[in-house]
Amino acid sequence: MSFLKEIQRRRTFGIISHPDAGKTTLTEKLLLFGGAIQEAGAVKSNKIKKGATSDFMEIERQRGISVATSVLAFIYKDKKINILDTPGHKDFAEDTFRTLTAVDSVIVVIDVAKGVEEQTEKLVEVCRMRKIPIIVFINKMDREGKDAFDLMDEVEQKLGLSVTPLSFPIGMGYDFKGIYNIYEKKINLYSGDNKQTVSKGVEFTDITTPELDKIIGAKSAETLREELEIVHEVYPDFDKDEYLKGNLQPVFFGSALNNFGVKELLDCFIEIAPSPQPKMSEERLVDSKEETLTGFVFKIHANMDPNHRNRIAFVKIVSGMFKRNAPYLHVRQGKKLKFSSPNAFFAEKKEIVEESYPGDIVGLPDTGHFKIGDTLTEGEQLNFKGIPSFSPEHFRYVNNADPLKAKQLFKGLDQLMDEGVAQLFTLDINGRKVVGTVGALQFEVIQYRLEHEYGAKCSYENVQVHKACWVEPENPKSEEFKEFKRVKQRYLATDKQGQLVFLADSAFSIQMTQQKYPTVKLHFTSEF
Repeated sequence: MSFLKEIQRRRTFGIISHPDAGKTTLTEKLLLFGGAIQEAGAVKSNKIKKGATSDFMEIERQRGISVATSVLAFIYKDKKINILDTPGHKDFAEDTFRTLTAVDSVIVVIDVAKGVEEQTEKLVEVCRMRKIPIIVFINKMDREGKDAFDLMDEVEQKLGLSVTPLSFPIGMGYDFKGIYNIYEKKINLYSGDNKQTVSKGVEFTDITTPELDKIIGAKSAETLREELEIVHEVYPDFDKDEYLKGNLQPVFFGSALNNFGVKELLDCFIEIAPSPQPKMSEERLVDSKEETLTGFVFKIHANMDPNHRNRIAFVKIVSGMFKRNAPYLHVRQGKKLKFSSPNAFFAEKKEIVEESYPGDIVGLPDTGHFKIGDTLTEGEQLNFKGIPSFSPEHFRYVNNADPLKAKQLFKGLDQLMDEGVAQLFTLDINGRKVVGTVGALQFEVIQYRLEHEYGAKCSYENVQVHKACWVEPENPKSEEFKEFKRVKQRYLATDKQGQLVFLADSAFSIQMTQQKYPTVKLHFTSEF
């Protein structure tokens, strides 16, 4: 198959939502249709010890939430689909924001009863900024919830999207009869017992026929006809170009847990979703059809296999073909590296791949060469931007709870920070380590992983820090900067990259510092 054909058949997308909207369940069902797994592990029930395929870290199985983005690939109708299932919990939002730099489109999952929640708003805002095409999936239609039109209004108002339904529910909750697939003009009937199988659709080119009344009952048929009329009058017709530009968002209804409405979503998705897109680097726009290889690291995962202390750098291929054992330039370090066992993923199952194409996610075993945001090329100096470190919101001193394991503790902290789980600051004045995270739950994850993966114990101690600000002096030799360093000595630290950071104890302190030292700039992300 030619290089361009391979690119055309790739679809790389992320699934985002608020926790518990059913994101991981939807991922499972997509895999089920792709024939990638034979039976879905019910995410909720602890009776099935299988657990969800995409939640493979021990701590995820205990908590029943996703804490790291997992990468899954499968083939469906001759399309190669790469799914990135992201954590919905806000304490892990940073991982999700980074993942959005590696996808070409997203599916937003919304719970029918809860509607649009705050975490979804933040994530959709990032997608809109980047003009990523979005499909909305309204989940849990078998439960009582908000009216379909109210939900679509809410999506338009709260998320600032302009939607058009491509399927429409017939009833909801106890009266849920099925959905009418507007895109394919079919009706799919729902029955509570099709959890493991896929329901077959009945074609209806003309919904005015009396046949419809026989199948779903006269009252439901009448309501459906009225609602579809409103849909045609109120919502714009689906236009693929507008969708790809990020101006129009198709909406699907269904119930992922009951396997309902997922196939319609997938069938339409592979037709309309974009194949790998060009990506902007600092130097130029890189087209996915270029022959030379470019790719960037958007995630690092330590200890995917606890028996081997291995780290894997996840690389999104932007252009060209990635070949096993070929030398590629690591732009930041300026040296050539070869990879003898690049992996393709299926949650924790990995296979060695000989070649990968734009849109694919490749896992490279890493001994500490990579940081998030690193670029690989065939020799060109390129840097892909847009993978920032945010200023953390929670801070704690880290103390070693087992003096004999100091080496393991530092190694563990070092590797977990490379993963982007949190940020580590070393105070200039006494060398104490301060960990900063975006969410408080991260501290538990760090403690748990240090103990179970590195055999090191740590304890935390409160530290009065309001925000971490990266420091950029206009002139590093100026008297003003020297005075700033002398006065603020107690609050200065260095991050893992050796950049100077001011750990301000209050918003007032930041304001006063900016007034008093105008030539010393303070930034809230490490990318400036």
